[in-house]
Amino acid sequence: MNSEEKVLTTDEEIYNCLNLDNPRSFFLFAGAGSGKTRSLVEVLGRFRESNIKRLRRDGQKVSIITYTNAACDEIKRRLEFDSSFYVATIHSFSWELISPYVNDIRSWLKTSLESDITDLKNQQDKAKNKTTKTFLDRETKIESKEKRLNGLSLIKKFTYNPNGSNSNRDSLSHAEVISIAADFLHNKTLMQNILTRKYPVLLIDESQDTKKELVDALFEVQRQHSDYFTLGMFGDTMQRIYTDGKESLGDNIPTTWAKPKKEKNYRCPRRVISLINKIRSEIDDQEQIPVKENEGFVRLFIVETSNTVDKTLVEINISTKMKTIAQDEHWDISHGDVKVLTLEHHMAAKRGGFSSFFDPLYEVEKLKTGLLDGSLSVVSLFANQILPLLRAHRKNDNFSIAKVIRSYSPLLDPKVLEDSTNPVEEIKKSNLAVKDLFKLWDENNDPSLVDILKIIFENNLFLIPETILPILKRKTLKTLDTQDQAPHEEGDPIIDAWEKALASSFGQFEKYVQYISDESRFGTHQGIKGLEFPRVMVILDDEDARGFLFSYEKLLGAKEPSKADIENLNTGKDTSQNRTRRLFYVTCSRAEESLAIVAYTNEVAKVKQYALDQNWFSEEEIILI
Repeated sequence: MNSEEKVLTTDEEIYNCLNLDNPRSFFLFAGAGSGKTRSLVEVLGRFRESNIKRLRRDGQKVSIITYTNAACDEIKRRLEFDSSFYVATIHSFSWELISPYVNDIRSWLKTSLESDITDLKNQQDKAKNKTTKTFLDRETKIESKEKRLNGLSLIKKFTYNPNGSNSNRDSLSHAEVISIAADFLHNKTLMQNILTRKYPVLLIDESQDTKKELVDALFEVQRQHSDYFTLGMFGDTMQRIYTDGKESLGDNIPTTWAKPKKEKNYRCPRRVISLINKIRSEIDDQEQIPVKENEGFVRLFIVETSNTVDKTLVEINISTKMKTIAQDEHWDISHGDVKVLTLEHHMAAKRGGFSSFFDPLYEVEKLKTGLLDGSLSVVSLFANQILPLLRAHRKNDNFSIAKVIRSYSPLLDPKVLEDSTNPVEEIKKSNLAVKDLFKLWDENNDPSLVDILKIIFENNLFLIPETILPILKRKTLKTLDTQDQAPHEEGDPIIDAWEKALASSFGQFEKYVQYISDESRFGTHQGIKGLEFPRVMVILDDEDARGFLFSYEKLLGAKEPSKADIENLNTGKDTSQNRTRRLFYVTCSRAEESLAIVAYTNEVAKVKQYALDQNWFSEEEIILI
């Protein structure tokens, strides 16, 4: 049997796991550029040919969970939109699973809200100063949560939009949908049975970044239903980029699972593959095999940092040098033919002109993932309601303006219009509210986000997410103590972060939306998952990054590991070097033809020597600027 398994191709090994009569779960190691999606589609195509009649007879489907809407659309297209396959993002999948169970959701929310209210009231009882921002913010939170708790019994059906702000009374938040699904799968046998009977095969793409609580729940489902359920996980732990993913996922796979590998790299030239193999060699022993014949070009430009250095000019000059080195006229950073990957988000925010909005939110761990994938409710409000409204206004497109208002404004809620004695008056009220909002942009003004929200809040134009209600309530309270917080009173970091972020201009928010939508010339590890570019410039700059989670100077030997790094390493926890190494690997592995790495440092000699000692680059591949 063992000798027979060795001659199986990776695709055949995966296909054999999808045996409905003898299922086997698996974790597929799929490194960068390994053709994972192609394998997934080809295996499922073969599976469909032999199992389609049985699936339809039993009312079953194969579920494929992907990371982005774009990835969903691509897989659906390649599977020819066959209804035998349910392809969804993790949030859509979770909602589809739990949405019918209204009473169970209500019970879960009741328990969660009661617990939150009790905690908040206990904090209020201990507070000595009753007029601080913190105390008043908690009052607003308690009021909001009690209102939601008291209204639970009136909700006949919960709603959720994976791409929306979810601020309606009956809406669930993104985090709640995941938490409820994970809890139900982990603790409700009926939910496990429903999942496994409906989807005998469940495949998860980018599994290393899927939320830990949901991965653990699915592991439990597989453990209890392994006789008739296949859980297939596609991923590469070296490409884990979100902090709420499951650490060391590849090391925690049950021994009964298959562990196929895709070791060939179809994307990168040989020289880039040699580099990324070296980068990951201290993490694991996974090596990729090149398929392309071309060697490609890799260069490390080490730039001595000083107060006078013009980084934009430096990078333009480097792109000119790469034009000669790679003999490629398209190596021109100013014309968009080169993808600039800044790796760390603070760097992209500073260079992209949206740091005032981005930086305060990125400092709060609970907000990071939602900020990077655009799923925060406040982001959704601005991106999906206010931004389309403003774009329609700029084009004098009254039809689109009316469409946004009808879709989202409580002023034109069908129930409101139905109950109103004068519906025409309600419509006039909404028109005046819209005009009031648009005045903020008169004379080419660029209003702050909080000023926009104040107009919306005062006119009830859109529903305001609960998260930022305390900030808007502060504006109407005359009793607010503007003195510094008492020493024992710690502010809510989420509210404080939003207060700083909302002071930034709407123009900054627009640039942020371009960034997370991958419409700007700057990209990072999140924005370029699965993507590839002929020419890539990777920027390493601790000064611009200013983050404590990442350090390129430590990765490149210019700085010694901190005490915390050493403690984390000794206890098996993630370190800043490993986090940085993963990001470096992901960005370098995007290059299809040529790669320029630009490292800003005060320790030029140390960085050069480290790069040579690690055998990452040869002497002639290192250029000092």
